[in-house]
Amino acid sequence: MSDNKSQEQISLEKDYEEYVKKITPTHNLYLQMLKAFITGGIICIVGQALLNFAGSRMGMDKETAGSFCSLILVFISVILTGLNIYPSIVKFGGAGALVPITGFANSVAAPAVEFKKEGQVFGIGCKIFTIAGPVILYGIFTSWFLGLCYWIGKAAGWF
Repeated sequence: MSDNKSQEQISLEKDYEEYVKKITPTHNLYLQMLKAFITGGIICIVGQALLNFAGSRMGMDKETAGSFCSLILVFISVILTGLNIYPSIVKFGGAGALVPITGFANSVAAPAVEFKKEGQVFGIGCKIFTIAGPVILYGIFTSWFLGLCYWIGKAAGWF
């Protein structure tokens, strides 16, 4: 009787493995990397075009042009997220769309759009930083901690 149960168990495990293989989507890693490269490259080209435009046509210095470029890229990302276009770009380009500053702007704007129906306070106010919140929190904490270490090092004469 125990052999019979083990045979049944083995049969169920094989059936389950076949089922998982059948429903699990397969991805072509090289195609995904190419799409990410193209998407990230297009975002970088747009950024560089904005940077060149701000520097040569608008007469901004390098630092101001960089700030202008970042601001416009974030603005475009938020608008595309609000119009539900950026999620399609992310689906196509993967990390190529998520890694640049536009991806961070999308991670802040997407929950605001998603939870808008729950109201200004309990929807947008509570949920807007669900994705980006930890990044902001640990970024600020790490900056504070490193600044403190630097200050202590300067005071002790180590730097």
